[in-house]
Amino acid sequence: MAGDPSKLGFDTRAIHAGQEPDPRTGSVIVPIYQTSTYAQDGVGGTREGGYEYSRTANPTRTALEQALAALEGGRHGLAFASGMAASDAILRVTLRPGDHLVLGDDAYGGTFRLIDKVLTSWGVSYSVAHLSDVEQVRAAMRPETKLVWCESPSNPLLGISDLAALAEIAHGGGAKLVVDNTFATPYLQTPLELGADVVVHSTTKYLGGHSDVVGGAVVTDSDDLREQLFFLRNSAGAVPGAFDAWLTLRGLKTLGVRMDRHCDNAERIAEALVAHPKVDRVYYPGLAGHPGHELAAKQMRRFGGMVSFTHADGERAALDAAAGTGLFVLAESLGGIESLIEHPGRMTHASVAGSMLQVPAELVRLSVGIEDAGDLVADLEQALAQGR
Repeated sequence: MAGDPSKLGFDTRAIHAGQEPDPRTGSVIVPIYQTSTYAQDGVGGTREGGYEYSRTANPTRTALEQALAALEGGRHGLAFASGMAASDAILRVTLRPGDHLVLGDDAYGGTFRLIDKVLTSWGVSYSVAHLSDVEQVRAAMRPETKLVWCESPSNPLLGISDLAALAEIAHGGGAKLVVDNTFATPYLQTPLELGADVVVHSTTKYLGGHSDVVGGAVVTDSDDLREQLFFLRNSAGAVPGAFDAWLTLRGLKTLGVRMDRHCDNAERIAEALVAHPKVDRVYYPGLAGHPGHELAAKQMRRFGGMVSFTHADGERAALDAAAGTGLFVLAESLGGIESLIEHPGRMTHASVAGSMLQVPAELVRLSVGIEDAGDLVADLEQALAQGR
């Protein structure tokens, strides 16, 4: 791609960054290098790009990593086998026994499970804080704190955190700020520009966008972190295959146009839910009444495709509504072209039950797809009407 990628528009980068036509054949689309090993130019003589074995490097994966870095505005991108593999790598590279991290009180259940059930057995401790309250975060910092782990918007309550303020607090305490940007995507928010040290993604979600591939990614400006992450990934082997990288790369090309539609539909649905008598509260940062609305408007380009709400008639009615849709599919995950509905307390966030991160029992989470908005609103309305 000619010129400085940072000076090009988002969609241009999504289509072209790391994706030059194949020099041998002229293929416009990056090939799937479905190979495990590479012929060497003499003993120990790897080809240009360091290709010797596909756990270490693969050209299809390289193209994906260059595209990811360009979209997040970072210098280095690394692709992983899943979002949790990416999170695990960051945690293992940056933390040692005796270290401490600050975790948001509205974090993804899988992240909490990894920290609470795995890292603590290695001698790592953590504190939970409401990340929207910077003073609470400041109070949670310790001399041994090495990481502040943030999701904004958060999963599943769509909390918004001031990323620039968190970066200042983290750096002031000698820690790094990690931002899980899965919900926002780089189309809506670029945390590195706001001071974050690391961005993590489950590329399974919006970046892949078609519910047909599992993957994860890390983007950073730090040369040192990149080298440590690359070494750990190569040593531990949590790499995506060439076809997985190719599917994610294909998804990236349409991320901008898909996110616009996700946002359009989510706004329509949030407005309809606010007006519905069976809905007690709607969590969507695009609503003027959301406590993080002004901050989201400042640090995000739009408000995303995720909406959560609490059912006015309690948990049983929430479960009935989640099971009563026709177009919304009852399933975990999010960010695909199709709309999904789930009950976090029984599904994605079951691991936080009984902890400080426990979610409301009457909560329902929506991943709003790109179908016709009127059809989606009608589907939710009929499901809510069936509730007991």
